[in-house]
Amino acid sequence: MIILIFGCSHTGKTCLAQRLLEKYKYPYLSIDHLKMGLIRSGQTELTPEDDNELTEYLWPIVSEIIKTAVENNQNLIVEGCYIPFDFKKDFTDEYAKHIRHVCLVMSGKYIETHFDDIISHASDTEQRSDESWLTTEFLIEENEHSLAMCKKYGCEYILIDSEYNVDLII
Repeated sequence: MIILIFGCSHTGKTCLAQRLLEKYKYPYLSIDHLKMGLIRSGQTELTPEDDNELTEYLWPIVSEIIKTAVENNQNLIVEGCYIPFDFKKDFTDEYAKHIRHVCLVMSGKYIETHFDDIISHASDTEQRSDESWLTTEFLIEENEHSLAMCKKYGCEYILIDSEYNVDLII
């Protein structure tokens, strides 16, 4: 089984992946780790701020990792911002039947009401350095876009609208 977890920054993708690892003992691949390894090793001149270009660069690699895991009958959790909403086009039915996916989306109401909580939990699973760029408006815009893309491409999503407890998701 392959589990894809995607969505905007700060929605809890890494935390959910970690909890699934603990519950099911499935290994997980953080696309952020792959990204930083490629950037730090000089394999790309892209920077962490080049989100759209990074998706185009990373997804072909990640999708082939997923296919390899399916071919070897291995379980894998893949999480990150760099999974395109139209990812299904890259898998035949034979691969797709082994893939479950979920996009985490926060409602504007949730973000407005819980912005301080979102910031306070930003480093629960991974260490984040500078969060000064993060605003309520940015998060709302990004999450509204994610929800629209999920609906457009038929992606499963979890709308975080009132209470956020990652344990309730799993």
